[in-house]
Amino acid sequence: MRVSKRNLQSIQWLAMLQVGFTYIGTIVGAGFASGQEIFQFITRYGSKSVPIIIVSVLLFILAGAKIMLIAHRIRASSYHQFNRYVFGKKAGLWINVFTLLTLLCTTGVMLAGSGALFAQQLGGFYQIGIIGTALLVYVITSRGMQAIMTVNTFVVPLMLGFTILIGIHTFLMNDATSLSFTERSSVSEWTLAPFLYVAFNLSLALAVLVPLGSTVQDPRVLVGGSIIGGIGLGILLLLSNYALLVRGPAIAQAEVPMAMIVVSLGPLVQWLFSLVILAEIFTTLVGNVFGLTRQLQTLPQFQTGPRVLIAGLLMVCYVISQFGFSTLVHHLYPLFGYLGAGTLLMIFLVRQKPAG
Repeated sequence: MRVSKRNLQSIQWLAMLQVGFTYIGTIVGAGFASGQEIFQFITRYGSKSVPIIIVSVLLFILAGAKIMLIAHRIRASSYHQFNRYVFGKKAGLWINVFTLLTLLCTTGVMLAGSGALFAQQLGGFYQIGIIGTALLVYVITSRGMQAIMTVNTFVVPLMLGFTILIGIHTFLMNDATSLSFTERSSVSEWTLAPFLYVAFNLSLALAVLVPLGSTVQDPRVLVGGSIIGGIGLGILLLLSNYALLVRGPAIAQAEVPMAMIVVSLGPLVQWLFSLVILAEIFTTLVGNVFGLTRQLQTLPQFQTGPRVLIAGLLMVCYVISQFGFSTLVHHLYPLFGYLGAGTLLMIFLVRQKPAG
């Protein structure tokens, strides 16, 4: 059956949107939704926050496209093969071990976050929240990349819509001249901020971007998806940053800055906000578990069915989740950020070479 040019273009655009939304859903996690991550990397620099966001968007587009195109060219099924290609066999081995452990712990952190959210909204049910989320992750992840892309196609527009609502409400309820923030940073600090922010997030996103790049057949779809993803992330960052800037010092010490903003929108919106955070946790969890499964399947010690691996990984992450959300974030995320800086640099420096 012949496909018309118009239908082909429609299919390409749909594929680009799926790739772009999957990119966004992989980057955006509980730290992003809570506002803590945006505040630490962007908002606290005050008037410099907009330039930081612009540079971050460009880096997300360029680095995301290059990661997926490299993975497409070398047919890398996991970040294990990608890191070996970029860093070489010896350095790649150590980076893969560290990445594996950090992704495991990060997945445990996300599970702990889902349990904390249930406990906060329902006055308990911490363990039920974790187990219920883990079961949903198992169902989606076991269905493969297409299921992950489908979930993000629904979740990401929800996140965008909710963030736009917060941005509009903040604009209507506050004077634009109230954008004031006490800046306590050197030039070197805020100029490095977008690079560290993007490096931190892309290191986590490798688990999904690499298999995504090797799965999609058309390189143009990968480039288009990266552009859509970068622009979408830029919109989310600009609106969230604006809402945080308006609140200024009032949210500087808050553990969940965005929660302070949505309080004024009423109980219904607070519940919706909780659902959005849970959805963002879920997309991150699915991406991490999928990437870890792909990684373990490349090792001879784990030559078993993907469903068994997924179940085993979730059990390990369940144990990790019992250590608590804030403790794990505080100790692991800075370390992963430094690793990401090296990865980001190497992604731009790597030249065409044989895939072996």
